[in-house]
Amino acid sequence: MKTEQSHLFYQSRQPRPFLDYGEGIYLYDVSGKRYIDGSSGAMVSNIGHSNPNVLAKMKAQMDRATFGYRLHFRTEPSEKLAAKVAGLMPEGLDRVFFVSGGSEAVETAIKLARQYAVTQGQGSRWKVISRTPSYHGATMGSLGVTGSPLFTGAFAPMFEEMPKIPAPTCYLDRDNLSEEQRGIKYAEMLREKILAEGPDSVLAFLMEPVGGASTGALVAPDSYYARVAEICREYGVLLIYDEVMTGAGRTGKFLAAEHWGITPDIVAMSKGFGAGYAPLGAVVARNDMVEALLDSGGFQHGFTYAGNPLACAAGLAVLEEMEEHDIIGNAARMGDVLKARLTGLMERYPFIGDVRGKGLLLAFELVSDRETMAVLPKDWNAHVELVELAYERGLIIYSRRTRGGKEGDHFLVCPPLIVTEAQIDEIMEILCDALDAFAEKHALPVLEGTAE
Repeated sequence: MKTEQSHLFYQSRQPRPFLDYGEGIYLYDVSGKRYIDGSSGAMVSNIGHSNPNVLAKMKAQMDRATFGYRLHFRTEPSEKLAAKVAGLMPEGLDRVFFVSGGSEAVETAIKLARQYAVTQGQGSRWKVISRTPSYHGATMGSLGVTGSPLFTGAFAPMFEEMPKIPAPTCYLDRDNLSEEQRGIKYAEMLREKILAEGPDSVLAFLMEPVGGASTGALVAPDSYYARVAEICREYGVLLIYDEVMTGAGRTGKFLAAEHWGITPDIVAMSKGFGAGYAPLGAVVARNDMVEALLDSGGFQHGFTYAGNPLACAAGLAVLEEMEEHDIIGNAARMGDVLKARLTGLMERYPFIGDVRGKGLLLAFELVSDRETMAVLPKDWNAHVELVELAYERGLIIYSRRTRGGKEGDHFLVCPPLIVTEAQIDEIMEILCDALDAFAEKHALPVLEGTAE
């Protein structure tokens, strides 16, 4: 059959096959080929595809109203979802602003922080410190806090570049420090940056508690999180957690912040929050911050689809499904199983240098030398090649280059949170076959007699 040129310009020169339907952790193209959604799309489809309970509740809302502008009406789905979200947050975070996606969520969080500072007579505070590498979105504001030349380079003259500190890539460090000491070392870089910029100019610190695609599920030492929070309090700097990828159960807790007992001032969520059933995200902030904005005349910000009743009905149905079936608990349990299996691959494949992550936000990184963590040759394009080898075999995984966006190949393995142990077996079988093919092509060693 002749392939017609697509009018969509986000397609590649060699576009993927047409999607027919999805069911659970599986996707099927129009030829009938089955794919395991081993990355939940872009870490979105937390409860799997075509959940009948969610679809039924969305249909019920569609029969009533699909749109009601937030300045004209309150809607039952948005009110119920906001109450549900507030009940799942750490104490003190109970005011919710709905958006359509992750970039909007980060943009909203930054603008909320800035307007709050102005209401407090702190108009000199405008700098948002973030980390590099990092990814926080595609809008101009979120690009300013993104630490990735791959995404920011062409647009750099068009936005305000915000200060950055190194992400806590402790797995690359070759020093005599303990993990606790390394965590403190990286956290203290925030203090140094605040002092260098001038404390009165620093508005907030923005971080992913567990890294996303830019760092390949990077988890800092435990000591990092508490020290960062202490430093923010010391200098009156707002702490914003970008939980766009980690929120809504991906790491085995509703928020990744819960793993360390941290209560940020503002949380941004999306992706798994709507779980692919509708474009949806949320920003959750302290009540006193929101009240200050309302007293000053209101939050000078908004989106047309903020609080859309159909999207909120979908989000509410997703959270109810997660609670009813203990899907977050399953993410924690199956995350332990999958991480152990991925770690076991290091015995068979010496070119796997690191396995990291929490819950079902997991990644492994390929290297040429595990001792030095030297990267694979850049021209191999391993981050593309292994993804294609897996895709051909019916497994979808997600890749990125960690080190400056130009080298350092890592792969995210993040199936829907409903995954079973038997389905993990399926994932691992295909992944091993793809790794074997990759190793054969590049004459890399594979240690026979070891199990994945």
